Amino acid sequence: MTMIYDRFQQEAMAYITQGYSVIVSAPTGAGKTVVAEHVIQDCLNKGEKVIYTAPIKALSNQKFREFQDNAPDQVGILTGDVSINPTATVLIMTTEIFRNKILEERTSLNAYSWIIFDEIHYLDDYERGSVWEESLIFLPEHMKLLGLSATIPNIDQLAQWIESIHHRPIKVVKESNRPVPLHFFYNCQGEIYDDFKILVKKGFDRPEAYDRRREIPEHARIKGNNVISLIKRLADDELLPCIYFVFSRRRTEILAEEIHGFDFLNSQEKQEITGLFDRLCARYDLRQETSAHQLRRFIEKGIGYHHAGMLPTLKEVVEQLFTSRLLKVIFTTETFALGINMPARTVVFDELRKYYGYGYGPLRTRDFYQMAGRAGRRSMDTEGFVFSRINPHQTSSQELHRIVYGQPEKVNSQFDASYATILNLYQKYGDKLYEIYPLSFHYYQVRPYLRKKAVELMQAKVALLKEMGHIKDGSLTEKGIFASKIYGYELVLSELYDQGMLEGLSPNELAVLSLSVVYEPRKGTVKPPLSSQAKSLETLTKKIKRQIHKTEARLRMRNLSKRCYFHLTPALEAWMKGATFDAIMPLVDVDEGEIVRYFRMGLQVVREIAETPVSANVKTKIRHIIHCINRDVVDSEKQLRG
Repeated sequence: MTMIYDRFQQEAMAYITQGYSVIVSAPTGAGKTVVAEHVIQDCLNKGEKVIYTAPIKALSNQKFREFQDNAPDQVGILTGDVSINPTATVLIMTTEIFRNKILEERTSLNAYSWIIFDEIHYLDDYERGSVWEESLIFLPEHMKLLGLSATIPNIDQLAQWIESIHHRPIKVVKESNRPVPLHFFYNCQGEIYDDFKILVKKGFDRPEAYDRRREIPEHARIKGNNVISLIKRLADDELLPCIYFVFSRRRTEILAEEIHGFDFLNSQEKQEITGLFDRLCARYDLRQETSAHQLRRFIEKGIGYHHAGMLPTLKEVVEQLFTSRLLKVIFTTETFALGINMPARTVVFDELRKYYGYGYGPLRTRDFYQMAGRAGRRSMDTEGFVFSRINPHQTSSQELHRIVYGQPEKVNSQFDASYATILNLYQKYGDKLYEIYPLSFHYYQVRPYLRKKAVELMQAKVALLKEMGHIKDGSLTEKGIFASKIYGYELVLSELYDQGMLEGLSPNELAVLSLSVVYEPRKGTVKPPLSSQAKSLETLTKKIKRQIHKTEARLRMRNLSKRCYFHLTPALEAWMKGATFDAIMPLVDVDEGEIVRYFRMGLQVVREIAETPVSANVKTKIRHIIHCINRDVVDSEKQLRG
């Protein structure tokens, strides 16, 4: 059967065939992945190698499975906590791993002719965007680039910047239309509107109808905006399956409980979905997990939920159930919208505000369409349906109009090289590393006074690294070499290394330390009582961090290095002694998915320490740590190999 491609897909593939690097900007659900698959298949046909990078590990894992279906022996994955077939023809990795390879193991990329950056607009992510920018700045000259982006207004500026630093043409392919158009509805004051002007007139201009008691939860203050009524309306109008986006983990489960009275499946569908659920739980060793048993009673009615607090394997089960089209309503947080190909007939927004790292605010237009774009199944639906639940106290009519009908936000540089990146650059360029900054997208975008501030920040970081003994006489010291291998947590760990403290730590203490540097407690998380060894480590790291923060503040750095948090210590100590996962859960005030995620991140840190100039004694401890921690639900590779 001959595949029929859309105009923008044909245009992009023609440029790729001609040997050009390409950036594709198109709405969510338009079919950008087809272009990536063309590059991959072209490389397989020619015997060339290709790297595919994704912004989150869940997306990397999904792509690994997808590509393996077509070329099982030629696909590998590297994500820091997973390494399967690392010399494969098609190698999937997180962008951090690619950036690290560019700076530390550049020659290992010689065999790869293409790099695919999925969700390249992630370059303006506040926390991780700098990694994308560094990857693009130092992109090897022999590698061609395919960037896949959501619709952004300054896509040409991004391409022109890449052209300017690499001196080669970048073809830009744009698509503004979705193959399945979206139809917008608004649930406000117990009514549903599909006309914005009527919504404003009837929904926003009746202040007497509002309950102004601020102590009542936001969702309860929306008069008549009943989730049960809305879901019934969707079911009656045959608008299922539905992805219902919620910006709270707990609320996904609360809403699933609210509609548990519905049963969306006939007897045959019920048999199919419970059979599939049970088989997947058996495959992923979830049959004894309490959370899987709790979820099953929803699954058998065609209802599901999905959020970062769940076990990664259980999230994988839910994703596979959704692709089976047997799940009719899924309550989920926004990560379900990121790259993962999970279309539905309808998308619902529980609210139009979310936490952006610096506080709660209205959704960005780009984020709204990233999620709304999941509505409308290509070749199945003539249009997709998007319902937004509106609380006039939380979202003004002006904000609502901007979110839904405004121009998507530009991609703005978040360039802020880590200490480890600075050390790697200093090792290669010495004091000429400041000449790297004019190659950045930040320099390309901003006014002169902001350029001056960016250079001053780099100079301050170099000054700190010299003052703390990472750089001496124009070269990296052993301490500096150690720090250059550990991105994000380099200062506190290199200080302990330099003081000889790592040698004296037991495997348990080294594991606890590695977990403390990565863990970031959510607001309101309670720290449990600590063992005497953990208390000593906490005191030690606090002392080191105070000195680091004092130096950073004196050098006028606004963003101080991350503190160490020991909230997960009791769970880790019990886990390393062989306790079951159910047994460690009551020891800490943290969701099970978070525990797994941070245990894996801690493992990644100890693996990075093993690549530094530490002694054989420390490396032996690290092997023991990995053996004790990397088991059962924490073992990422087991999930993928299964």
